[in-house]
Amino acid sequence: MSIPFSILDLAQVIEGASAADSFSCSVKVAQKAEALGYNRVWYAEHHNIASVASSATSVLIAHVAAHTKSIRLGSGGVMLPNHAPLLIAEQFGTLATLHPGRIDLGLGRAPGGDMGVIRAMRKDYERAANNFPSDVEELIHYLSKPEDSPPTGVKAIPGEGTEVPVWILGSSLFGAQLAAKLGLPYAFASHFAPGHLMQAAEIYRRDFIPSRHLDKPYFMMACNVFAADTDAEAHYQFSTLVQAFLGIITNQRGLSRKPVKDLEVPAHVAPQLESMLQVSAVGNVDTVTEQLGLFIDMVKPDELIIAKNFYDQDARLRSLEITMQVWERLQRLGKVA
Repeated sequence: MSIPFSILDLAQVIEGASAADSFSCSVKVAQKAEALGYNRVWYAEHHNIASVASSATSVLIAHVAAHTKSIRLGSGGVMLPNHAPLLIAEQFGTLATLHPGRIDLGLGRAPGGDMGVIRAMRKDYERAANNFPSDVEELIHYLSKPEDSPPTGVKAIPGEGTEVPVWILGSSLFGAQLAAKLGLPYAFASHFAPGHLMQAAEIYRRDFIPSRHLDKPYFMMACNVFAADTDAEAHYQFSTLVQAFLGIITNQRGLSRKPVKDLEVPAHVAPQLESMLQVSAVGNVDTVTEQLGLFIDMVKPDELIIAKNFYDQDARLRSLEITMQVWERLQRLGKVA
């Protein structure tokens, strides 16, 4: 079985553009990914971040689904502590009813924002986070067929019987343990928090309990990929992401910035930046083939989801093309077969 390549899209808002421009770009990315043979595109729920427009995740999925035909679309992920399980079941049940067989529901335990966001959500976040395992099970219940789940007197309409695939997302060992216990697929956010990648994969696979959802573990890893026609061009485009992570580290966030040639990283933050971005493949088709091949050999994922947070939309679309050339080379080498 081949290892599919998929796309993580944050509906990036760049300097000089608007959220509306970002949504237009997201549609074009999904259409391009569909034409090239990518497996799925996911959108992440974040709040109060100027450069990320995918906060109303289910609404964005609906918009992109209406402009594509076959590619799977989903959340990477919905931050469940912000929501009632019934409401998410109804939203994704509606999506699955409108677009059968195309919708995924990835769930995270983080708030998707800072303390201000937690207050604005009117939620007791600590309590909601502690309830995450039971809320996941409640959500799955609402999406299940009646014969697979005991009646509770409340139904998700639409939602019941849609069996929208539920994924657990995470960047720590908690998500790996929960996904293994519930027999669900697991996606690890190694594109920005790779520290526990190997341990999470090991725990998930070791402790996995087969369920009616999955008979064996299914592990997805995330990776930043900046592919271009030359290594120099790829590193130039990659500087947009480097600037974004520098903003995170120094608490100076903003819109996605233009690439900078020969960007200098301050020495005092370089080790942290390198640690956060170590699961990245940057270069031409040969370089990215080698780098992704090493990650695949090391982690042995069942699927790779790729973050491509470019400033330049044309460069992003070209990177999609080159990355699929990489996939074809890896297939010939037996790396993704």
